[in-house]
Amino acid sequence: MTSRRDLLKTATVAPALAAAAESRITKYVRYRAGSAAAAYGILEGETVRAITGPLFGEHKPNGAEHKLAGVKLLYPCQPPKIFAVGLNYKSHIGKQTPPANPEIFYKPITCLQNPGDPIRIPKTALNVHYEGEMAIVIGRRTRNVSAGEAPQSIFGVTCGIDVSERDWQNGPQKDLQWWRAKGADTFGPLGPCIARGLDYGNLKLQTRLNGKVVQQQSTSDLLFPPAAIVSWISQAVTLTPGDVIYTGTPGQTGKMQPGDVVEVEIEGIGVLRNPVAAA
Repeated sequence: MTSRRDLLKTATVAPALAAAAESRITKYVRYRAGSAAAAYGILEGETVRAITGPLFGEHKPNGAEHKLAGVKLLYPCQPPKIFAVGLNYKSHIGKQTPPANPEIFYKPITCLQNPGDPIRIPKTALNVHYEGEMAIVIGRRTRNVSAGEAPQSIFGVTCGIDVSERDWQNGPQKDLQWWRAKGADTFGPLGPCIARGLDYGNLKLQTRLNGKVVQQQSTSDLLFPPAAIVSWISQAVTLTPGDVIYTGTPGQTGKMQPGDVVEVEIEGIGVLRNPVAAA
């Protein structure tokens, strides 16, 4: 039987462990302060500490600080390439047979959108859906690595929305490839930060539309975890620092329309929030 002393000990230790875990997490942001050029910094609470040196190399705080409320957050890195994974949660594929390997497709870098900026619905789009996802950020050149080696290539993770026009993807206006269904301008919101030090294989992911929870699952339920995804891609395509991989969406997706607000929140990272507007 658990004694009161044990309960008190657990109550004391648990917050301490949580605080220790939080202290090991580093959150990187890309931001613009006033009219200055975009810069990288470390987010600590409500303060952004500017860094000197490359994000994916040797860097350190340079002493400059900004209040978070006083800067504009941008998508947190400038990826040379963007990949995404389809059919990567059992809850999303339903009765379909799970794929034997990660199903990869490209999104163009021009689809990226900053936190807080609008997802714009193209004039000819009729069925645009949200897909809340965890996104991997690659930290070093990676070619032909095993799943055991792959974690060393992952710099951190962030929140993403793989916006999808279903009629262009699978419906009556279906294209040969998903170049516009997944890649139209603003169809790739990303942010608000890149978090390092998380157990990215066990994070709670939640998507909200106008404040209502519409998707919720743990990243532990990914059919192909981040290391397997990175290893698989690296067998054919060399990954480079800054490359981003959207890892797939759970559950069901739904239509968005101008006036809506979509949010993706991932444990340890934060909230990516984007309004929806007409083009």
